[in-house]
Amino acid sequence: MSVLGLLLLSLLAPAAAAPAGMAAAGGGGCAAERFSNNRVYAACSDLARLGASVHWTYDEGAASLSVAFVAAPPSSGGWVAWGLNPTGEGMSGTQALVALPKSGGSSGAYDVQTYSIKGYTLGSPGPLTYPTSDLAAELGGDGRIRMFGTLKLQNGTGEVNQVWQVGPVAGGSITPHALSGDSMASKGKLNLVTGASTSSGGGSSILRKRNTHGVLNAVSWGILLPMGAIFARYLKTFKSADPAWFYLHVACQLIGYGVGASGWATGIHLGNLSKGITYSLHRNIGIAVFALGTLQIFALFLRPKKDHKYRVYWNAYHHSVGYTIIILGIINIFKGMSILNVEQKWKTGYIIAIGILGGIAVILEAVTWSILLKRRKEENKAYNGSSNGHLPLSM
Repeated sequence: MSVLGLLLLSLLAPAAAAPAGMAAAGGGGCAAERFSNNRVYAACSDLARLGASVHWTYDEGAASLSVAFVAAPPSSGGWVAWGLNPTGEGMSGTQALVALPKSGGSSGAYDVQTYSIKGYTLGSPGPLTYPTSDLAAELGGDGRIRMFGTLKLQNGTGEVNQVWQVGPVAGGSITPHALSGDSMASKGKLNLVTGASTSSGGGSSILRKRNTHGVLNAVSWGILLPMGAIFARYLKTFKSADPAWFYLHVACQLIGYGVGASGWATGIHLGNLSKGITYSLHRNIGIAVFALGTLQIFALFLRPKKDHKYRVYWNAYHHSVGYTIIILGIINIFKGMSILNVEQKWKTGYIIAIGILGGIAVILEAVTWSILLKRRKEENKAYNGSSNGHLPLSM
């Protein structure tokens, strides 16, 4: 894994900081920091890990954040990083500023690179989801690096997930940070308006909500609805299963829709929490699946009787929309897994589950066709036997 592939990988401990603008014991700390070019910030916070501090001025009306991050690399010529994660508390989704020595530059000269981190690999430098400007970094006489920049946040941003890290540079390239102690706990929440820092762990974390969202949708649209379709298509072929197949079908679809509605609502909530990040395709497919699913529920109450002349059209609609929901739902589940960057074992587990359902469907398809063909043959034989191969005479 590349450096910042490890950057913020397991940053799960709280980073309780001093209130904004207040000095540490003895009147020092972040409030005593002085910056070059007459840079002055309205608030600051001493971070609990790595001896770092963050200083900022936040224009709430313009959603503009001017920030300075101060930290000492673990060794001379190392790198430091600070970023915001609008979607969670770990590495994936982090919008990071990284200060490292300039390649081929003069000794002590530093450059700032930006990384929009997706998944658990650093990737290449590139633009952030937040427009940036005024990026700069410098090495102080005390061995600490001071990194500066301005980020344009989304309107309404107040509290943010901040993450920070330090590490060495070897051969002009970023190398991984330490995997113990403070390096594994450099993370926290920061309120840009009040300056309050709080623990970012716990059951209300965005990451846990994202996992809940994924599980609910995988179980509903990805398991229960396909099961319900299998009951309806194949069990009704067996006369002994009537009307049990219908109740099984309705139960799976109603429970699946209820669970899916919860997953959909969780997704909408996550969208409101995830400032600056929009997964448009995943969101649009999810909205389409939920809308079609709702339409199916209402259509259940408008189902014509079996002998009604419009029943054939209702059946065509019901089947086509139902299969569309299942297909789009499964596609979106895999899309969501990619966004969450889940471990391969979970993808494999879901593939196995879908494979089992698919295998059962294939077997039942063959069985039901053989039963239908056999019945048709017996009916034809019975008809031919009763008529002796001739049309009945008219009376």
